Amino acid sequence: MNQTKLNKYSRSVSIIGVGCTPFMYTVDNEETNGLTEGELFGYAALKAMEDAGVEPKDVDFYFHGEASPLNSSNYITPNMQVANWFGMKGKGSIHHSEACCTGYLALEQAVNAVASGKYNCVLSGCVEFGDSVCVENHPYKREKLEMGKFLETTKWIYDRCYTRQFMAGPTICFDDAAQAYALKYHLTDQQIDDTLNHMSINNRRNAAKNPLALERREYADLAKEAGFDDVMDYMRSPYNPKMGDYLRVGGMELKCDGAAAVIVCATDMVEELTHGKVKPIEVLGIGSSALEGNTPHLEIEGTKEAVRQVYEITGVKPDEIDLFYANDFIITSHLIAAEIAGYLPEGEGWKYVCEGRTAYDGDKPINTNGGRTSFGHAHAASGLADIYEAVKQMRNECGERQVKKLPKTTMLRGFGGGQNLAAIILRTKEI
Repeated sequence: MNQTKLNKYSRSVSIIGVGCTPFMYTVDNEETNGLTEGELFGYAALKAMEDAGVEPKDVDFYFHGEASPLNSSNYITPNMQVANWFGMKGKGSIHHSEACCTGYLALEQAVNAVASGKYNCVLSGCVEFGDSVCVENHPYKREKLEMGKFLETTKWIYDRCYTRQFMAGPTICFDDAAQAYALKYHLTDQQIDDTLNHMSINNRRNAAKNPLALERREYADLAKEAGFDDVMDYMRSPYNPKMGDYLRVGGMELKCDGAAAVIVCATDMVEELTHGKVKPIEVLGIGSSALEGNTPHLEIEGTKEAVRQVYEITGVKPDEIDLFYANDFIITSHLIAAEIAGYLPEGEGWKYVCEGRTAYDGDKPINTNGGRTSFGHAHAASGLADIYEAVKQMRNECGERQVKKLPKTTMLRGFGGGQNLAAIILRTKEI
């Protein structure tokens, strides 16, 4: 696989504001069923500006990310349709889509724009309706996005020529990483099953203390309600059936609707823009890779390249990482990504998971917001939701789910659609 050599940013860039909507099933709530893409995106954008202490006039440019506009308000140019909702009519903007990696690359887009020197302050946001779709001829009304309709739009992210399978991504993602891990480290079927179940349990424990999370009922409580004394008996039961050789329902993404946004600016302008009221989080570097859907072990290989790039460009060592996030719409992702990044020891990470050490109150916390299986997965918006959580943790603003050791350095690994991967390193900036 080709390797890329990165150059350092021309100037330092920091995150000064973050915003995120609750991740939700909008059609299940009378108050949210009429929400449009502009309203959802605008909510997150306004929250990010409020968090940064800036106004729309302070922002030079904005990026709009969405994995599938076909499922939202069905715009061709969605970035232009949302500006009025957060006071940026007339501002320059760009729309982009990189499947479920969109939110992570949304940060890269913004950082590159500021690091180049062209802009001083940029907003980058993402929105997705992953659980609902607009009713035909009634874009302000929404109905459930059934699997048949979802697959109709999903097929467009894969090459449909030259014998590529329409379902290349899902068939590769479901069990590939789990099987590769089990074979490489000689885990039994029972051990890998327990590991995946513990990952689900840990994610739900994290989400239980997160007011923005989609699912906040812990598996231990669900097990008791179903008559199980042992939560693991519940996790192995028909209440949590297998979807393949390894993956169970509890380890699969919860598709939902949501939006998130971030404000970045030149680090030397933080004081001027925020009047000294914001603790900046510097973006040290971002590595990325992209592999088409039929590449063998694509998540593993792409993660290795993205992680290699970001360590090389930043000079950061694995033992400096205090907190880790990975887009785990297939839950195995956060185990294999954390080991590739050196955050968990190679071949031993599964033990950390089973011992609860990767939960928010453990010594190696991962996905403190609950990850895709509990916080929810609003495709494009999920990456920025992770960045929102990382920034809040690094500022010591997460209340009950605050990690034990205040993180100074955080890595996020993005993955989307069997194609795009990203590795981001953030660090608390002392100014």
